[in-house]
Amino acid sequence: MRKAIPIALAVAFLFACQGEKSSSEPPVRHFHTDVMLPFTPVKEQGEGDACWIYAMLATIESEHLRYGDSINLSPTFLCRHALAEQARRRYATNGKHHLSLRGMAPMALQLMESHGAMPYNSYHRAENVDYKGLSTQLTRMADSSRAHLKGVAHLDQQASRLLDDAMGFTPSWVFMLGCQYTPMEFARSICKKDEYVALTSFTHHPFGEKFALEVPDNQYHCQFLNIPLDSLMGCITRALSHGHPVCWEGDITEPGFDAEKGTGELNSNAHVTQKSRQRDFDHLRTTDDHCMEMVGIAHDEHQQRYFICKNSWGKNNAYAGFIFLSEEYVRAKTICIVLSKDAI
Repeated sequence: MRKAIPIALAVAFLFACQGEKSSSEPPVRHFHTDVMLPFTPVKEQGEGDACWIYAMLATIESEHLRYGDSINLSPTFLCRHALAEQARRRYATNGKHHLSLRGMAPMALQLMESHGAMPYNSYHRAENVDYKGLSTQLTRMADSSRAHLKGVAHLDQQASRLLDDAMGFTPSWVFMLGCQYTPMEFARSICKKDEYVALTSFTHHPFGEKFALEVPDNQYHCQFLNIPLDSLMGCITRALSHGHPVCWEGDITEPGFDAEKGTGELNSNAHVTQKSRQRDFDHLRTTDDHCMEMVGIAHDEHQQRYFICKNSWGKNNAYAGFIFLSEEYVRAKTICIVLSKDAI
């Protein structure tokens, strides 16, 4: 069923139709929206590698919006705890662990289970937060703390001070709709344990079984249910068609992916098969690069299907922060998806 285009996209389409653009602006493709889910405002993740946190939280937000429950969650809160955990891991592995904010969408769910959650308005980063710089400083702290008498306790104390100075103090309580929650209570109120399922599709493991994806960003060794490619695509389409968002994680290194133009397409016209997809993964031509929330389905003038993704790089692109991925692109370049069990 075709639905109205939301304001953010409508504005982008409106400008696309108004006269000639300057030569410096990218040409805008015209898509027809078939399905569009409600979504919270597009955010700007900055220079850090926390797209997996932004996309997973955006997926949770849209899942709540479909029930009329409006929430806007804080990526900064999970970024802070992810950095603190990384520093401890660096300490525990005697410097062998490389500290960074890179990760996968299911890791955000584990961080919520361990540390809770916070509304966006209660705790969000200042514009000048340098996550890569913080990672470097925490690495030095973890390495130097091993020689300190108090060891990991000294690291925790120093890391907390650094993160407080850079990101602000974390509130002890969440106040919402006249209720008071701890961060843990708030997290449990918006996302129950095992509410979401992580899916992938590769043939180097049996279908119907779970395995830990062998990609560098899977730092928590998250498990993914392995299903055939056609089944994976069917899950995406059914979920979106029935009002459920999908957290998409995949490769954006293809020449046909252009964030400024707001499109992701394959240069080849060949149909993507399970075999060709596996071959690209095995030869590292499909890698785990980025994470976005899928919020809709569209088609172009040739009736080719596209999936509408809400990105976390701000609104400064052809579609006000949204990107249209072609169906073949998604078939070829998806590493995994995370979605509500209710969508299966």
